[in-house]
Formats: sequence, C-alpha cells, structure tokens
Amino acid sequence: MSFVIETLTGEALQRALPDLARLRIEVFREWPYLYDGSMEYEQRYLADFAKHESSIIVAARADHRIIGAATATPLRGHIESFVPLFENHGYDPDRVFYFGESVLSRAYRGRGIGHAFFDWREEHARNCRGPKGPYEYTAFCAVIRPPDHPLKPAHYRPLDPFWTKRGYRIVEGMIGKLAWKDIDQPEETEKPMQFWIRPL
Repeated sequence: MSFVIETLTGEALQRALPDLARLRIEVFREWPYLYDGSMEYEQRYLADFAKHESSIIVAARADHRIIGAATATPLRGHIESFVPLFENHGYDPDRVFYFGESVLSRAYRGRGIGHAFFDWREEHARNCRGPKGPYEYTAFCAVIRPPDHPLKPAHYRPLDPFWTKRGYRIVEGMIGKLAWKDIDQPEETEKPMQFWIRPL
C-alpha cells in the first residue's frame, strides 16, 4: 500500500479538517484515549487549532484519501490553560511549538509514517518565527491512565521508547488537564496529560 506525505496550511488545512476529525474519532477510540468522539467536540477543538496562521497538518494520503494526520501550532493561542504550566517550569510559552494529535489508520502503522510526522512538524517549527523570534522547543502531551485500568489491553505497548528515541523527555510535574468523554463513561471527565519536550 503506497502513500504520500504532504504539508497542509491555509485553505488546504481548512479543507482537511473533516478528515482530521474523522481520524481523531476513529484512532482515539483505542487505548489509552478511549475517546467517545463527537463532531461537535471536534469542531470546537479544531477551530481553535486552525485559526493560527502558523498551524500545520502533516497528512498521509493513500489513493487520494487522508489515512493519517499530525498537527502542530504555536502553544500560545491554542490551549491557553497550558501556558502557565510552561511558565512555571521555566519555559517561555512564546518559544514553544505545540504538537497536537498524531493519528494513523491501523493498516498503515509500522511503516515509518510516525517518524515522518515528527520530522516534518519539527522542520516546520524551525522555519517559523514567533513574537519573540525563532521557536526553541517542541512539546506534546500524552494521557496518563492507571496501570490497572479495566480497559487496558494486555498486549499494549506504550510509545515512550519511540518518543525518547526522538529526543523528547518527560518534564516531571508538568501535567495539564483535558476533558473528553470516555467510551465507558456517561459524560466528559478531566484527564491528566503528561508533557514531553525537546529542544529544536
């Protein structure tokens, strides 16, 4: 199965938002996110992401269909509740480029697309300029789930080794919160999100 990787900004990014929403709902339903997605939630979340002129989607296409996508945008102006976390840990939010989701259809995993998603987003961040000049860090967050969660698959392998190999490290105590509805819950609940960061 062949595929191509491309960068989407501006109008092309806007046109890809429905495909990104579809992939988020599909992929994040799996462990560890267990996301019971809705288009209402997606439209609200993605509208904030798409409004910044430096936002980017790195998309993987197969047969002209988006089968994977990863996003990146300046931290400030996207999820403002994260800004004080960076300030409190000695990072200037205006120097941080935030990586959002990286979602890929199961049939295309294990083919190097995940590495490409990071490579292309990191290169984009290096080429962008913020209000204080070049960006110095890229960062993302990952949900923290209890190890004895009843829905955790026995075969699950966390992505920590992959992220570590790419130069990211956990910032101890730097834990944000995001809310969504789990597939086994009646309503949205806040989830702890551990931040990982690396210098550009």
